[in-house]
Amino acid sequence: MPDDEVPLVDAHVHLFTSALPLAARAWTRPDVDLPVEKFLTTMDEHGVGRAVISAMSLLGDLNDYTIDALREHDRLRGTVIVEPGVDRYVLERMRSDGVRGIRFQWRRLAELPDLGDPAYRRLLFRVADLGWHVELNIEGERLPPVLDRLVRSGVKIVVDHFGDPDRRAGYAGEPGAALLRALETGRVWVKLSAGYRFGVGTDTLAGYAATLLAAAGPEHLFWGSDAPFVGARQPVTYRDAVESFARIVPDPALRRRISQAANAFYFD
Repeated sequence: MPDDEVPLVDAHVHLFTSALPLAARAWTRPDVDLPVEKFLTTMDEHGVGRAVISAMSLLGDLNDYTIDALREHDRLRGTVIVEPGVDRYVLERMRSDGVRGIRFQWRRLAELPDLGDPAYRRLLFRVADLGWHVELNIEGERLPPVLDRLVRSGVKIVVDHFGDPDRRAGYAGEPGAALLRALETGRVWVKLSAGYRFGVGTDTLAGYAATLLAAAGPEHLFWGSDAPFVGARQPVTYRDAVESFARIVPDPALRRRISQAANAFYFD
């Protein structure tokens, strides 16, 4: 596919309706929702060709809405939250529906699961065997041991939200260094997503992106909007998110290569 035909991919969006029951441990009750039909219109209005539905901790392992959306719209792919004992045949059916990975939404957990537990080892084996990835959302200071264990398991890993860099030091500390080391393995990708949550300026976000580009190249970065911006301290629009991508990665050729990488990763 020529570069000028590469569709922009939003690799991190949450689709849900207010009718869906929230998980018992939901950290907030969102005052907005984003149905799939509304989001498809938003994509068209902003020149976004494809998108990836990221599983929400607010819904737990209720993946029904995501899977229904994937079945109906080939422009979409997704990740799911599953229990570690999930049957392989269930995962295989999800793959045929358009699921491409599982999400470990481990931010805000009082105690992290043990990836050395046999149930998690089986799960990671199945994920790797299916060619899927683990999407990881976790606080930066808790990232190194989890990332190290995932790398050693052999799965592909997609780290959410810039890898949660230190707001002042960026990737200079051990959490950032661990992420940069993991990128050297070639089995780790990072999403340039949810930068609005960090409370830093555009120049700082652009610095984060530049460090990741230098470490891994555009082939191991994705862009994501994080729509519908649940829990945002100040109003954020989809236009804001699309324009932010252009500001933090100002070179259009690099942005095309990032979208090309997302197309290959999720849609090929």
